[in-house]
Amino acid sequence: MRFTISQRFFFDAAHTLKRDIEVAGSRRIHGHTYHAEVWLAGERDPITGMVIDLGLLRRRLDEVRELLDHHLLDDVAGLHPPTLENLCVFIADALPEFRTSLARVKVWREALGDSCTLEF
Repeated sequence: MRFTISQRFFFDAAHTLKRDIEVAGSRRIHGHTYHAEVWLAGERDPITGMVIDLGLLRRRLDEVRELLDHHLLDDVAGLHPPTLENLCVFIADALPEFRTSLARVKVWREALGDSCTLEF
């Protein structure tokens, strides 16, 4: 049997973005509340009964959140430009210890209805 588990987190951050539409608002510094969810997939360990201890994932995601929360995303190394797509890649790349079981990373802005999902 193969299981998929997930953990969510959120962060508040500001950014700018060079776009061809909605130019004025996008180029000014503005902020959003972002939500992210990371899915890990694998076999259940026969001893622990878990794919992975969610406490380990939660601890690591707290560290990733610290890199993003209340920051200007334009200044976060390895993220430029700060798009939803690049946020998915940034979060995935920040989890090398979970790379073999990483199944999906999703980032969304609830207030705007925007989302992006990176699948492995």
